[in-house]
Amino acid sequence: MHAEFPKDSRKRWLMPTAAVLLMATAAIAGYRGYAYHRANELAALAATGLWQPQLHFYAGPRWNNDPNGPILLNGQYHLFYQYNPFGDQWGHMSWGHAVSSDLVHWRTLPVALPEENGVMIFNGTAVEDRHNTSGLCGSADQEAPACLVAVYTGASKSGQNQNVAFSRDGGNTWTKYAANPVIDLGLKDFRDPKVFWHEPSKSWVMAVVIPDRHKVQIYRSANLTYWQLASEFGPAGAVGGIWECPDLIELPVRDAQGQRVGSRWMLNVNLNPGGPAGGSASQYFVGQFDGWRFTQDHPGSGPLWADWGKDFYASTSFANTQEDRIWIAWMSNWQYAGLVPSLPGRGEMTLARRLSLRQIDASPGTEPLALVQEPILPVPEHRFAPDLLTVEQANAKLSSENASGCVYELNVTLEPGSAAEAGVRLRRSLPQADGSVEEETVVGVDRAKGQISVDRRHSGATSFSPDFPARAVAPLKHPQAGAIRLQIVVDRNSVEVFAENGETVLTDLIYPQAASRGLALYATGPQAGGEPARFRGVDFVSLEQPGGGK
Repeated sequence: MHAEFPKDSRKRWLMPTAAVLLMATAAIAGYRGYAYHRANELAALAATGLWQPQLHFYAGPRWNNDPNGPILLNGQYHLFYQYNPFGDQWGHMSWGHAVSSDLVHWRTLPVALPEENGVMIFNGTAVEDRHNTSGLCGSADQEAPACLVAVYTGASKSGQNQNVAFSRDGGNTWTKYAANPVIDLGLKDFRDPKVFWHEPSKSWVMAVVIPDRHKVQIYRSANLTYWQLASEFGPAGAVGGIWECPDLIELPVRDAQGQRVGSRWMLNVNLNPGGPAGGSASQYFVGQFDGWRFTQDHPGSGPLWADWGKDFYASTSFANTQEDRIWIAWMSNWQYAGLVPSLPGRGEMTLARRLSLRQIDASPGTEPLALVQEPILPVPEHRFAPDLLTVEQANAKLSSENASGCVYELNVTLEPGSAAEAGVRLRRSLPQADGSVEEETVVGVDRAKGQISVDRRHSGATSFSPDFPARAVAPLKHPQAGAIRLQIVVDRNSVEVFAENGETVLTDLIYPQAASRGLALYATGPQAGGEPARFRGVDFVSLEQPGGGK
């Protein structure tokens, strides 16, 4: 057996904290009784910092999950997040706080909003109330460029409701609104407000979910404290689990050449369980928003998945970035989040990603706009080589450049030819006498099936949960294309694959040994008389950083 979170959501686990901790301790103890020696081995490895990410944010020796209220303010990115100040398991939910100038190197700050008086601080939003519409930011006739207002879910044994807090010093100190809650429907599950200013209708807008009804409610407000219901969306798309963490954002639409040709709204709704790889995941809808109602362009065309891997959840966008739309997500899965090896600590974020929509060829009645995600990285300009290389030539090039390691970016354009499968083998252990390896993660393209996959079944430590060793599969959006571009970002305990120029994305955690640093391209086949697989634009960039990226 293994420890489990509640099947509907961790946020419905609203029993006294002592009972939560006793249950978690008992469950984990039971699992360790089943695999005592393996657990000790993992703990010893974790103590070395083996899996501490260098490119991704994590919250030290504690627990963190969903990102909350990310915002760009006065040249700094602020990231709030679900945080347990007292341990590395879920509980005592508060808002942690970190800042960054580049979305890669983060500095942690004191807890922003702590659990208090039996009320945990669940997901929400931070917005800049520059014009003091709330009246909470000082004198009514003064601009307030450093004033942040947080709208968040308060969760207690009696239920969930929406609340407000404010900071007049750029997020350093916070005061909870005296008249909380600002919306209370008397429901056990009602959460995750995403708030933004809608300029055309001159109003604040909130998207918030009733999880077990698969509904997103949209509210409007002039002052962030008095809200009126405007409309509802759902059920729609995937409904195999509860809905959480909505986001409603306007994205640029670009043609195949990258030129902007308009804009559309994306409603993002996270789902747990029911994702394409099992467990939690993020889906989206494309449509129009008039300030009151979201209207899906192609009802019934989904579900559309933001990420096909196992470890992408609670995605949410940064405020104040104007047309440069950026989001970030929690890089884990509720199937095993409390069981993954400690970093020390449990929980981390994905890379921040720049968003747009791209026009694609689509069948009638299906969505013709694809979500495009571009990772934000501290990398130099790419050196795309035009040479078309065989597998042997490409691997010789990588070997001559000493292209291996634990933290890097790999770009390659794959021309599969008639190969049964072709792709990349990464974080490989040293070959044994027969040429086989004990550890590797495989990114493979099967053109005949029109699929790309990330196989982590032999990626390293996997025994902590039966749901972890898995092969995540995504359908290619352009299966007949002669060439498929892969951008792969590898950190010490993760792989993020951006295929088809960011249209198809897979994110997965891995826990390999430190010595598993090998990298190789591969192809199986080709069929008799067929064209062999070839590779071009092979570009390896090491991203190893002294001291890590936290």
